[in-house]
Amino acid sequence: MTAPLLEVRGVSIAFGGVVALDRVDLEVGRRELVSVIGPNGAGKTTLFNCICGLYRPDAGRIAFEGRPLPRRPDLIARRGIARTFQNLELFRHSTVLDNVLLGRHLHIRTPFVAAALGLPRWKRDEVAHRRRVEEILDFLDLQAARHRRVGDLPMAQQRLVEVARALATEPILLLLDEPSSGMTAEEKADLVHRIKDIREEWGITVVLVEHDLKIVMGISDWIAVLDHGTKIAQGPPEAIQRDPQVISAYLGETA
Repeated sequence: MTAPLLEVRGVSIAFGGVVALDRVDLEVGRRELVSVIGPNGAGKTTLFNCICGLYRPDAGRIAFEGRPLPRRPDLIARRGIARTFQNLELFRHSTVLDNVLLGRHLHIRTPFVAAALGLPRWKRDEVAHRRRVEEILDFLDLQAARHRRVGDLPMAQQRLVEVARALATEPILLLLDEPSSGMTAEEKADLVHRIKDIREEWGITVVLVEHDLKIVMGISDWIAVLDHGTKIAQGPPEAIQRDPQVISAYLGETA
């Protein structure tokens, strides 16, 4: 049996006595497209923050490619995990191009002196980094906005810029936190195609936190459901739709 790409085992974390995650388990295989859903406050973003190293779990372990994750977010990013945020974390006064180029900093190997002096090695690296960014801008249809300030763009394009910056790190695993928030129905449909292409054309494993259940049910290989920090269900979309515990969690009824 192939080992999972991401393995979360018994992860628990509490804040001031409030349990945010309670012994959560999750296994994600390479090149899967998985969604994590649940009502507000279920612990979805907290789970992402634990995986990315922003939070340190009180108990449990998280492994990636069979090895424990380091505790520092920058080292986790170097291992091949990238994410977007529910609340956009972009430099709004900088251009689209500059924001995406920031995602390449993990791959800069040229010594500072070589860069400062403009030596040939630095120039070669600069060309390679910009070529990669151009590919990403083409992939996400952001070329027309490349020199525009991010803060001047509509929300749908801003969210694509954040996806582009995450892709610029060349991730193995991409965590998308509420990527459709603020989008119209047409923009959401376009986003679904782009997420599928990220997995199918670029071979990147995707874990998605999303409130729009139409997107979730149409895109996911399988779904994990959290409620009050506990995983209450896991399975393919058709099974999750019928699960009494899931229905109860969303409707607030007793199953």
